[in-house]
Amino acid sequence: MSIERLDPEHRMSELVIHNDTIYYTSVPENLDEDAHAQTANALAVIDRVLARVGSDKSRILDATIFLVEKEDFAAMNRAWDAWVSPGNAPVRCTVQASLMNPKYRVEIKIIAAK
Repeated sequence: MSIERLDPEHRMSELVIHNDTIYYTSVPENLDEDAHAQTANALAVIDRVLARVGSDKSRILDATIFLVEKEDFAAMNRAWDAWVSPGNAPVRCTVQASLMNPKYRVEIKIIAAK
């Protein structure tokens, strides 16, 4: 069983694939925006990264969303609902968390099939 690591660095890899299963964590690039915009951006990054390895959002099996403020839950859901693949929604949970970068409003961890 091989393990493929994309863009590995000392501390972490951009993405890991094992047994045709993709592991990835997306963070927003637009750090001065609100939770809706940050979520939409993090989801667009997921699209881009999955395409890079021959997959897409319809193949996401599991998503964990980390929100700093519970008040951002509705805004995050608006972005998610506009993005998620119809009929292919993954298992999902949302957790309120204090994220390491103080500008992050959201962080999204996924597991997807290749």
